[in-house]
Amino acid sequence: MKKRNVALAVGGAAAAAVAVKLLTRPDSVEFEAVADKVVHSDHSHFVNVDGARVHYQEFGDAAKPPLVLIHGYTASVYVWKTAAPMLAAAGFRVIAIDLLGFGYSEKPKWFDYSIQSQARNVVRFMNRLGIGRAVVVGSSYGGAVALTLTLEYPEFVDRLVLVDPVCNDQPKNHPILRLASLPGVGEVITPFLCDSKSFMKMRMHNTLARANHHMITKDRIESIIRPLSAADGHHSVLATSRNWSAGHIERDAHQINQPTLIIWGEEDMVIPIKNGYRLHEEILHSRFVVLKDCGHVPQEEKSELFTELVTEFCRDKKGRISVKEGDAMRLET
Repeated sequence: MKKRNVALAVGGAAAAAVAVKLLTRPDSVEFEAVADKVVHSDHSHFVNVDGARVHYQEFGDAAKPPLVLIHGYTASVYVWKTAAPMLAAAGFRVIAIDLLGFGYSEKPKWFDYSIQSQARNVVRFMNRLGIGRAVVVGSSYGGAVALTLTLEYPEFVDRLVLVDPVCNDQPKNHPILRLASLPGVGEVITPFLCDSKSFMKMRMHNTLARANHHMITKDRIESIIRPLSAADGHHSVLATSRNWSAGHIERDAHQINQPTLIIWGEEDMVIPIKNGYRLHEEILHSRFVVLKDCGHVPQEEKSELFTELVTEFCRDKKGRISVKEGDAMRLET
């Protein structure tokens, strides 16, 4: 009887905690309210795309060749905070977009949050900015968006840069994503996980190479959590995981004809490096560079090297890079 009472008490407390969380969370995070905490907020702009407000940051001369940067799952333009200004200094017009549902872009309930829809939205975003063709750079889930964009709208892509990209549905096998796929369960756990600094810190230990764990700071954790800490952000994170469909990418990658640079962290624990080798084999005009002492986000962990690689790749007519194997990298040809 006592055990039953304890179980009922624990269950009641848990239910109460869930109810409080769901009823007290804000509807959304307004950019204007947190702009002073947003890195490079002076470079932030907004544009309406198909009825939704899209946030982006722009660096460099508008007359220079454009680079469109696409972040990963649960991320935002924050992941480009170091690389974007460096690429602009190297002579590019750099545009980092917050995908719909992430960062400080709008998070509408009517959007389906599929990879295909995100790719279509990026193309329409480029149209709104008057960008007919660009170097498209995609990181992680953003790599899946960039690959899909290249396959379905090839006329918009001059060259393609893939940074530890998602290219199949293997990430859906992660225990948390599998749990979130369950009706009702996902709605309960997502708000707690999205707002948990402890959970985010644990994720970062898996995302970054051990040598780069010094990057796990309070500011970094808060900057990633902040734009998703409301009901609309919780919805978009959950909807994205449930509408994840990337199997077509691996099957169709051989159709990509654009010069492609694939950059991978040797210690990536999120997306296995074997996927990089497979993409390199499938994409005819591709270069594959593996960075040592680097995890899932080379643009942050190896910003200078990342900038050098992208710059050389973009400047060479055939997308070649001449870097030599050393302590920092190796080149697969």
